[in-house]
This record gives sequence, C-alpha cells and structure tokens, in this order.
Amino acid sequence: MSTMPARPNHRKNRARRIAIGAAVIVVVAGFNGPAIWRFGSEQYHDYKINKPEYKAANGHWDFLDVPSEFRINTIHAALLHTGKVLLIAGSGNNQKNFDAKKFESVLWDPQTDTFKKIPTPKDMFCAGHTQLPDGKLLVAGGTKRYEKLQGDVTKAGGLMIVHNEDPDAPKTLPAGTKFTGKKNGKTFVSKDPVLVEKAKKVFDPKTGRFLRTEAGLGRIYVEAEQSGKQYETGTEDNYRVQGLKGSDARNVYGIAQKLALDKKDFQGIKEAFEFDPVAEKYVPVDPMNEARWYPTLTTLEDGRVLSLSGLDEIGQIVPGKDEIYDPKTKTWEYTGVIRKFPTYPAIFLMDNGKLFYSGSNAGYGPADVGRDPGVWDLDTNRFTKIPGLSDPDRMETSATVMLPPAQDQKFMVIGGGGVGESEKSSEKSRLVDLKADNPRFKDGPSLDKGTRYPSASLLPDDSVLITGGSEDYRGRGGSDVLQARMYEPGTQTYKRVADPAVGRNYHSGSVLLPDGRVMIFGSDSLFSDKANTRPGVFEQRIEIYTPPYLYRDSRPEVTGGPKTVQRGDTGTFKVKSEKALKTAKLMRPSAVTHVTDVDQRSIALEMKKTADGVEITVPRNRALVPSGYYMFFVTDEAGTPSKAVWVEVP
Repeated sequence: MSTMPARPNHRKNRARRIAIGAAVIVVVAGFNGPAIWRFGSEQYHDYKINKPEYKAANGHWDFLDVPSEFRINTIHAALLHTGKVLLIAGSGNNQKNFDAKKFESVLWDPQTDTFKKIPTPKDMFCAGHTQLPDGKLLVAGGTKRYEKLQGDVTKAGGLMIVHNEDPDAPKTLPAGTKFTGKKNGKTFVSKDPVLVEKAKKVFDPKTGRFLRTEAGLGRIYVEAEQSGKQYETGTEDNYRVQGLKGSDARNVYGIAQKLALDKKDFQGIKEAFEFDPVAEKYVPVDPMNEARWYPTLTTLEDGRVLSLSGLDEIGQIVPGKDEIYDPKTKTWEYTGVIRKFPTYPAIFLMDNGKLFYSGSNAGYGPADVGRDPGVWDLDTNRFTKIPGLSDPDRMETSATVMLPPAQDQKFMVIGGGGVGESEKSSEKSRLVDLKADNPRFKDGPSLDKGTRYPSASLLPDDSVLITGGSEDYRGRGGSDVLQARMYEPGTQTYKRVADPAVGRNYHSGSVLLPDGRVMIFGSDSLFSDKANTRPGVFEQRIEIYTPPYLYRDSRPEVTGGPKTVQRGDTGTFKVKSEKALKTAKLMRPSAVTHVTDVDQRSIALEMKKTADGVEITVPRNRALVPSGYYMFFVTDEAGTPSKAVWVEVP
C-alpha cells in the first residue's frame, strides 16, 4: 500500500490504489496470513517508534556500535570523571576465559565513540567497586575459583578448620598440606596456604587467674587425594596434619564436618585495585583482609570505603567480618563489629552518616540471616529494623534507588524475586521516607509483571528510568520483560515509555551518561529458548536510551564555571538557555553491577539567577555530599537538562 502523501489532483486515483492494495493484501494473507501480518506489524512498529512525536513522548533506543574486538561480557560498569565509561568483564562468567587467564576491561568514550582495551591483572568478575574522593575507582575482590555443580564434582571436599593451641606463635601450612582423619582414616589435601593464628590465653578479669587457652583458627578448602564417592565423609572428625613434629604435631590439627561431592560455590579473592581514569590503568593497592566474591563497597562520610559480605576463599559467605579501606593510606582495617548480610547488599550512606540497608541483594546467603531492611549505626553496630516491606521474601535481585533529591532521604525498592533459583518474582515498588518519625515502607505503583533484575537510573530531570528484568530466574522460559518506564517521584506514578529491543536479566545494569542518555548493558540468560533446552549466550550488545527530554527544540548549555566547589561555598556558572532555568543539581556517577548501584545520588542545589547564568550553593553536609567528582546539570522550565560539566567537591 502506498505511503506517499495525497496530491490534490489525484484523490480518486489514490483511493483506487488503496482499494486495490487492500484487496491484494487480503488475498495474499489468505496464503501467508501470520507471516505477512507479522511483517506488516514490524514495519509499522519501526515506522511508529521513529516518528518525531513518538520520540518526544517516549524516547528512543539505539544499539551502540561496538567493534567486534571490543565486545566483552560486560558485568560491571562505572562512569569516570573523564566522561569515559569503564566496562569490566574479568573472565565474564566464562570458565574457559578463567582457565586461560583471559581477563578483560574496555574503556568507552561516549564523546568520540572510541574504545580501548585495558590490561586487567586479576579476575574482577563479581568484584565490588565505588567512586573514591580523588576520582579514582576502587575495585576489590573477584573470582578465585568457579563453582562446580553437583555431578561435576569428582573429588570430595569442603571446609577444614585448622586449630593451633600454641600460644607463642602462629603456624603457616603450605598448599598441599595433607590432613588424615583419626576415625575415618581418609586423607584430604589443602589447595592453598593457610595462616593459623596463635592461641589466646584467657584470664579472669577480676582475679587475673588463668582460665583457659582458646585455640587460634584458620580456614582452608581441602579435597580428597583421589576421585570417587568412597572418599566422602559423613560426620565430623579430627584430622592429623601430616609432616608436623614435636609439639606442633600435638598443637596443630584440623576439624571438618561432612566432606562430600556436593555443589562447590564460587571462591573470592582479596586483591584490590584503584583504576586511574587519567593514566587509564589499574594500580594495585593493599589487599583486603578477607577474600570476597559478590561484595558491596559503600563510601562513608569521611571518604573511607566499607567492604562487606561476599563469598570467601573457600566459597562460604564472609561471616560478618566487614572492613574499611582508607584511600589516604591505601590500607584495610576490620571495623571491629560483626554484622551479617547476604551478598551484594544494597547499603547506602545516609545524610546523618548512618547506613541504610534496603533489603535488596543479589544472591548468596541464608534465607533467614541479614535480610531485614533497616538503619545501621556502624559506630555502635546498632541496627534498627524498618517494618512494612511488602513481598519480603522476594527481595533478592531487586533494585534500590535513593530518590531525588537526596536531601529528602526517600528510597524506592523495585521488584525482586525469591531466594536462589526461585520462580517467584514481585511487581511491587516499595517506598520509605527515612526522615519520618517512624519510617515504614509503603507500596508505590506496581509494575505490570513480577520483575527480577530491574535496572534503575536517576535522570537529571528528577525522574527515574526503570527498564529490563525478567519474571523468572535468569530469564527462564523466555520471561524477559521488554518494557521501560519513567517513575516520577513528585506524583509517585509510572509512565510507560519506548520499549528496549533486548531483554536484560542477570549480570545487567544501567549508567547515566553526561549527555543525559542512559547506557544499558549485559544479560546472562540461563537458556536461549522458551523451552529451556538450549544454553543461554551472554548478551554483549549495548543499548543507549535517549529520553524524551532530548527530543525538544532546545536545551540549556553550561559554557563556563569553576572546576571545584567546596561544601558550603557558592559557584557561578555561565549558562545559555532559550527558556528560564528551573533547577540545578549535582549527580554522583554510577558504579553498578548486578543491578546494584549504591553510588548514584542526585543532590539539589540552591540556585540564584545571574545576568548570564546561575549561582549555586553546595550543601555543607559531608554525608549528603561525599567528597568526589559530580556531574553538574541545570534544567530549564520544560525539564530539559544541559549536558553535564564535571565539578569536584573536595
């Protein structure tokens, strides 16, 4: 059917052509009904979503043209103060890459649309990361060993607790140390060296009288010397350490529970690095005290970084032994308190210096430990639970955002699913106001479908883009949710916008770019078909969403201003704008993985209009405005944002 516009002198001819065309379509459809209708629908859909008025109302999605040599399994992404985006795959959830020590990172420059490979020294797959006060990116943890599913495990193994009853000296046992059971007679071999602390003498605090000696402990993963079910153990046993002599043979021994052929989880590493955005390279720093796989890194009020949770070097969840990184000394120290969380917990710095745990997490850990949301005072280790959360058993793989402006201290928790490989998912959006006298969750608007792995990005017009996810675990059964919507905090409503072309589930995320667009990456479906018969393939395509505000006739332009503004001080920026200016804000750049991004926040600024721009004031509160680099945006009265300029708050 012709799509040419009607001409005044040919209306009858055009009508005749339309009638003939319609008749032909009916006849052909009789032979090819579904196929031609589908073709016609796709053609019309493409036509519709590319109309200017549709883009102005709903935005538009485009694929990023990534040359083949730079396509990686992007699992982590961070926006740097140079305006470039660091994409990190590590081994990319690919054991062949891990075995070959093929670890990958790519730097993308959105301004020039160029890419650069970055040498990656360790497997940063499933590490944690956060923005540092000096603009570097801290990356800590990653993968030491891939999981082995039940059926793939050939050698019985598990955790060996090594005891040292010598109060005078710690003991170091090398990799390959053999442990032989006193009852079962079976021998197991350690895979790594282990340091066993010296024993501690305990005295009565009142009398000073010696009470007892508490053995020093070390934890190590061990495997049977040979393959086979006959080498499994079923009960606890004491193990003699081969090769020790004299008092060491008496003082040092192992205790293990069941050592079996069951599933072996991923194991973490201790290594940490700072990525330098100017030198564009990873720089090693002091390793963590604990190995961590799936940790969260949260910046504290004083600029130090809290690292918590994760799976350790033997594949068990780190038992609440949190630690803090000091960017000045580049060293780690334990917090001295114990608090347990599941892996990748969503923990945000509040404006009073305390920490808010939303309950969102991305996986491993007991279903009944550390999953209640609440406010945590790290100094006292006091944790105040927040009630009212709907679907509390479906918080795994949910997303959490600090709604704009950050001064309001309002948070939204989006979607989520049941623990582990559960089929359960939630369509809920839960809201909580931490400024309230007695904070309590309440339900906001619901999504159309239960959604695990939703991505959420704050936008400079104060809306939130929520996109992607899947109804079932890792997109099983073709359950990806091909929808996107804007959340408006002021009205607490969702608005559907243009749908993405690619489904996104596990190992996906989104990043706001300095020009106001949003980059969506990743997805790691378990299967590639609805019948769940073909293994999934990691989604290497990257999409860019251009919001409706970039299809308007003009946008403000920031043409000059200071590079640095102190907290409590003012800064004057030159701005060209055809419309009156409405807002100014600082937005902290993202560092996201597994739809967990505790860095992003949008801080409203006091704004006074000047002859050729605006004068802004940065809030004094260090917990509200942590030290670092921010994107400075202004918006006009239509809500159209400028491109960001980078401002450092020291």
